[in-house]
Amino acid sequence: MIEVKNLHKYYEDLHVLNDVNLTIEKGEIVSVVGASGAGKTTLLQILGTLDTPSKKHNCVVKLNDTEVNKLSKKELAKFRNQHIGFIFQFHQLLPEFTALENICIPAFIHQTSKEQAEKRALELLDFLGLSHRKDHKPGQLSGGEQQRVAVARALINNPEIILADEPSGNLDSESAENLHQLFFKLREEFGQTFVIVTHNQELANMADRKLVMVDGSIKSPQ
Repeated sequence: MIEVKNLHKYYEDLHVLNDVNLTIEKGEIVSVVGASGAGKTTLLQILGTLDTPSKKHNCVVKLNDTEVNKLSKKELAKFRNQHIGFIFQFHQLLPEFTALENICIPAFIHQTSKEQAEKRALELLDFLGLSHRKDHKPGQLSGGEQQRVAVARALINNPEIILADEPSGNLDSESAENLHQLFFKLREEFGQTFVIVTHNQELANMADRKLVMVDGSIKSPQ
């Protein structure tokens, strides 16, 4: 599902990622841990096609049998919308839209009809226990509810890969625990592959595999 070979990333003279090699199987939940500045978020951004590897190395980034580092910007945008879902620490919901409308946005970008998008969004809201909050705007939702809406938004196009960057970092302990359990429920229900960057050791240890990053390299796959 995910294959990375010889991945390097420089920002001017700063070597942020140093010869990262990684294989993640379909349906696997992998956590990525390490100190701040170790390169975790940069790795996630490259896996999510939001950033690109440095070109002076012969790098391969393959997602779902597609070498994404060889795609054009237009092709990348289409691939990202169809195959990757993102969950961030700060939910990044649009405050002027309802929960239902926020969830539908990636589907509309995918040119899904309003009827189909809303039907799928309502199914996800029901699955996440939020049907009664569909017409509420983010400011009317708790932190945990907002993050579950963000999860539904990530799932709306049925992506094969979910990338999460500190997904529970902004939640209280109970909401964080509920979110962690939700990831495994989603894997069972929809079969997605998860890559989760986190400082939460409980979540990291729940994963099928934990990768430790140090100074831009993966030092101890477990």
